[in-house]
Amino acid sequence: MLTTILRNLLMNSAKFSNSNSKISLKAAVYNAEYVIFSVKDIGIGMSKEEVKSLFDLDKSTSNTGTEGEKGTGIGLILCKDFVDYHKGNIWAESEPDKGTIFYFTIPRAK
Repeated sequence: MLTTILRNLLMNSAKFSNSNSKISLKAAVYNAEYVIFSVKDIGIGMSKEEVKSLFDLDKSTSNTGTEGEKGTGIGLILCKDFVDYHKGNIWAESEPDKGTIFYFTIPRAK
């Protein structure tokens, strides 16, 4: 499930960034119980309204990528389901024309 989450977030970052843009993936200990992952791009970004509806199945939409790529609009919903299954959280920060950072936490291995 972790591979699926990361693959989807990385593919989305690539899809909504210009070619040769930088995308970064980081993981760090968040606190005693969780690890935090982030996927950051400097792509087209989103409005606050778009960010609010990213993980809502009833409001999920599919946008076209920077090179005309099509999506289903279900990838982020699947990521949320997988993160929720592991008792973690997922969220995003974004600004139009400045890029997006997706974060998610999952419990640390014991």
